[in-house]
Amino acid sequence: YQKKYCSGVGIESTDSGSDGSTPVPDMLWRRYSEFELLRTYLLVTYPFIIIPPLPEKRAEFVWHKLSADNLDPDFVERRRVGLENFLLRVASHPLLSNDKIFFLFLTDEKGWRDAVLETGFQDKVDSRLKSLSASFRVKNPDKRFTALKQYSDELNTAISQLLRIRARVADRLYGVYKVHGNYGRVFSEWSAIEKEMGDGLQSAGHHMDTYAASIDDILEEEEHYADQLKEYLFYTEAVRSVCRKHELIQYELEMAAQDLTYKKQQREELATGTVRVFSLKGMTSKLFGQESQEQREQKLMALEQDIKEGEELLKEKNQECHEFVQSAWKDIERFKEQKDRDLREALISYAIMQISMCKKGIQVWSNAKECFSKM
Repeated sequence: YQKKYCSGVGIESTDSGSDGSTPVPDMLWRRYSEFELLRTYLLVTYPFIIIPPLPEKRAEFVWHKLSADNLDPDFVERRRVGLENFLLRVASHPLLSNDKIFFLFLTDEKGWRDAVLETGFQDKVDSRLKSLSASFRVKNPDKRFTALKQYSDELNTAISQLLRIRARVADRLYGVYKVHGNYGRVFSEWSAIEKEMGDGLQSAGHHMDTYAASIDDILEEEEHYADQLKEYLFYTEAVRSVCRKHELIQYELEMAAQDLTYKKQQREELATGTVRVFSLKGMTSKLFGQESQEQREQKLMALEQDIKEGEELLKEKNQECHEFVQSAWKDIERFKEQKDRDLREALISYAIMQISMCKKGIQVWSNAKECFSKM
């Protein structure tokens, strides 16, 4: 990666081509929108995988003194690190790492976009979304996915609250540190009118000025730890996405089963001549006479074919649902291990940073105390 302060990211490679025929460029550029396109492709192609999230495009959960400008060098650098982390997450995944489009993203600067569009992934997602209303409900939801969805919502709430509290604490720290600059100014002015005490006051003021100036670097470092928490805030949406995709497959399975049951009921009614449920068609038959034997046999033959196709469809949907659950749960277990490890490390690092910051504050006042003692 090249540390450039712009909207794109440079990917650096040392590979000269796997078979020696097509050399890989030393470096190529990718815009944020291209990362978004890659992730959308992965979401559609691997619906059972918790796809790593991208870093935020605009700064959120920041302390108000921090610039929220999207072109701010510090923010751009943190976003670059986040994009690099996204690629590392994908590259370390046992399945995603072998995807051809992902490889082209890393090696083909111009051709990869055409390649990803040629997969037709966009039509696939559009057709599925159009086939369902936004308010569909599954009659027999999988309890494991229901619990996972609830956990994801609760984790999202917990991390959101944590980030808001962190931003408020950072705001207060900024104020406390900057006010120490007033100590420095007062001690410096005071030292000018004192002969015997002047040097001690001057030295103490210098320590206070140094302490006040250090807050900017401290809070910038703290933002990096916040970014690690933000990644899992965005991960919760990826988890919910897998749950929604399972609901969609489960819904299609239930609709296939319901449709097959209805067709079998129609076959029984035709065969016996009895109508269980009131229908306009049944009332019409009573008013205007029954169908001929030949017509009934033709309809029975058509229904038998529909039932046969319905049974095949139901079998396919059952298999699809079974395979999705198996693959998804395997990836969910992998994600849980990763999440526990990453969040533990991030929170420990955050605690160590806070302890270190407090120790620096104690050291500053200890130094000031020595200055006062020597007066």
